[in-house]
Amino acid sequence: MHDIKFIRDNPKEFDRIMQRRGIGNPSVQLLKIDEKRRKLQKDLQALQAQRNELSKQIGKLKSSGGNADELIAEVASMKRIIPELESEEQGIADQINAILLSMPNLLDNAVPDGTSEDDNVLLRQVGDLPKFEFTPRDHVALGVLTNGLDFETAAEISGARFVILSGQIAKLERALASFMLDIHTLEFGYTEYLPPALVNSNTMTGTGQLPKFEDDLFKTTDGRWLIPTAEVPLTNMVANQILDADRLPIRMTAYTPCFRSEAGSAGRDTRGMIRQHQFSKVELVSVTGPNESSLELDRMTSIAETVLKRLKLAYRVVKLCSGDTGFSSRQTNDIEVWLPGQAEGEGRFREISSCSTCGSFQARRMNSRFRKAGQKETEFVHTLNGSALAIGRCIVAIMENGQQRDGSILLPEALHCYMGTDKIRLTT
Repeated sequence: MHDIKFIRDNPKEFDRIMQRRGIGNPSVQLLKIDEKRRKLQKDLQALQAQRNELSKQIGKLKSSGGNADELIAEVASMKRIIPELESEEQGIADQINAILLSMPNLLDNAVPDGTSEDDNVLLRQVGDLPKFEFTPRDHVALGVLTNGLDFETAAEISGARFVILSGQIAKLERALASFMLDIHTLEFGYTEYLPPALVNSNTMTGTGQLPKFEDDLFKTTDGRWLIPTAEVPLTNMVANQILDADRLPIRMTAYTPCFRSEAGSAGRDTRGMIRQHQFSKVELVSVTGPNESSLELDRMTSIAETVLKRLKLAYRVVKLCSGDTGFSSRQTNDIEVWLPGQAEGEGRFREISSCSTCGSFQARRMNSRFRKAGQKETEFVHTLNGSALAIGRCIVAIMENGQQRDGSILLPEALHCYMGTDKIRLTT
């Protein structure tokens, strides 16, 4: 959500930043409508002041025995006109609000220009790519050998883009969740939550999923929504609040199912677990003051990297360009893990985490503020979110990187105590 006052005062700067997102000069239309609203507000105020003054005159005339019929008729006429103008003003206000809700966040100056993922900037690559003496299989083939992934039965039960995990692969999902949550809570000070997976429209609007991405969401018959990520309920836990500054930063984590219709995916990644309608994720959410959000983004990215380092998975970190940065994000670092079984055994990096700072964008939509000690004024908080990590893609990475010639899978040492074994063996 944007501050209309900022747009009034800085229309050229606002348009310049929006042009980086491929949106040309939105301030022109917006300010034209805003000017109409402000004129209407001025007229309303003048009319209300006139009505109040006439009401005083009527009172004086009546008390002195004078005839107030003409003034009474004039006030009665105003009482009919004022609600009509108020309704018109509210309609214009709703129109402005709808436009503001549809516009993406302002980009940070650190975000590089570009039109697609091809223009993202590599920040670092960590870990050695594994070498195989055979052509590595993808996780779908390995899932057959280990009897751990069943796409066919899932399709019969639910349709395309679902999977059933079983045996040691199902246990791996649970192990990874516990492993990640232990890191985040015990080492980095996050508080664990288990939020609802169903939320209302206000909650989705607060974090920016509505109205822009309605087609990519699943909606229930009673008007609620399945969460696309735990970011949605966690961030909204500070909605409509004024926080004490000494409470910041607030750091939250949750392991939840996530649901995405993926209406805009255009048939991409239809094979395997890369892009599913339902998947699980451990999410990180931070609420900070404006001066701390940039450092918090670096910290959050580092924490997500810690998980991959402990699992000894090769990865790279990229800064998303202007054309690839998400709607609610001011700046995003993506972490891409190496998947050797992709591209028919040639391998490729695939996103496993996005860490974003949203600035005050979500806070304005949620009306989430903080107040410094001894001050009357409030400021909007800054919000951040990041995957740490997407568990399905983490399973894919462990399977493909740990695979042996016979199809068995060596597990990262960090998971041995969670799994009770060092290896996922073939079924007989």
